[in-house]
Amino acid sequence: MKEIIILTSLLANLVLQVAPELAEDGRLDFTGLANKYGYTCEEHNVTTEDGYILKLFHVPGSSSRPILLMHGIIDSADTFIIRGNKSLVAVLASRGYDIWVGNVRGTQYSRAHTQLDPDKNKEFWDYSYHELGYYDLPAIIDYILSRTNADKLNAIGHSQGNSIFFVLGSTKPEYNDKVNLLIALAPVGYLTNLPPPWSFITRAGNVLNEILIALDTDELFNKQLRTVVQDMCSVETELCASMLGELGGPDAEELEPAFIPVLIGHYPISTSRKNGEHLVQNAMDKKFCKFDYGSKTNMEIYGQKSPPDYDLRKVTMKVALYGSRNDRLVPVANMKLLEKELANVVEFRIIKRRQFNHMDHVWGRNMDKHLFPHVLKTLEKYN
Repeated sequence: MKEIIILTSLLANLVLQVAPELAEDGRLDFTGLANKYGYTCEEHNVTTEDGYILKLFHVPGSSSRPILLMHGIIDSADTFIIRGNKSLVAVLASRGYDIWVGNVRGTQYSRAHTQLDPDKNKEFWDYSYHELGYYDLPAIIDYILSRTNADKLNAIGHSQGNSIFFVLGSTKPEYNDKVNLLIALAPVGYLTNLPPPWSFITRAGNVLNEILIALDTDELFNKQLRTVVQDMCSVETELCASMLGELGGPDAEELEPAFIPVLIGHYPISTSRKNGEHLVQNAMDKKFCKFDYGSKTNMEIYGQKSPPDYDLRKVTMKVALYGSRNDRLVPVANMKLLEKELANVVEFRIIKRRQFNHMDHVWGRNMDKHLFPHVLKTLEKYN
């Protein structure tokens, strides 16, 4: 482990000697970006039932029904504002929406706990997306409804930011009545039908997980690794844009190399090794189910040898599914599986632009042209 740390540090120092400084928008946090682009921003702390302290950003608006934005894996609230005045936060704020942007546990904004230290206590990282849906999301929703005196809120999720709503609706069905509408952008649920490189990554997932356990690594994309990624991508912007395209689907027009110095200031962000392990389990088992602890522990926790599926028929909140043909993480076939299983899908939309990919939903340069008009119409229709 010491040798890995030393090698990582040497690499980071080597790259730093030639890496340019991050672009200004890559250095600003969520509040800094909001203020720069002319929006008032409040910061709120929300404590979950199991003691995690989450940061919640509020851009006040005049609408009576609040709207909650939830980010995906290895991401944070920043993803909804890093495109400045062309970002989702800016577009919604310009139309008077009362916007709340969440951060799940483990992100740079939610790295706190009433008892645990993320740098000292391994227990801090003992969670997967199940806990994000079962603990984080209800705490955030209850806080917003309490502060606004609203009976329901609208929500927009990206990627795993939708998985946690599916977990919530199926494990705590009473929360379906608190969500008026979920607009699910690139919704991660079933992880079947994955093309390369994800098909290879999931097959190698168990081996990678064992390596991380051997290295005593419970936090993915810790500060040291993020520094290496940032410094390398500051130099090799075209290479990093190409690598992201390989993961999400190539779309050089929407994720241009010039945007990389902004993006890498905010992405990737820490999550737990267990979160990645849970996703790999789902992909290998071709299910959307709870974490697999092994048959003995499963019997103790679930009362059965295999982990139970999330019952998506219990997710009765209105859901609008948004996807794209060039999304390598959420193929259209997987969205159709969700449409079939979810109880109340009110819209199923595939973005017309064929190159539109997984990340374009939040980072695309022309989201105001390809995506946001549809989102606004859906919000108006079901508000």
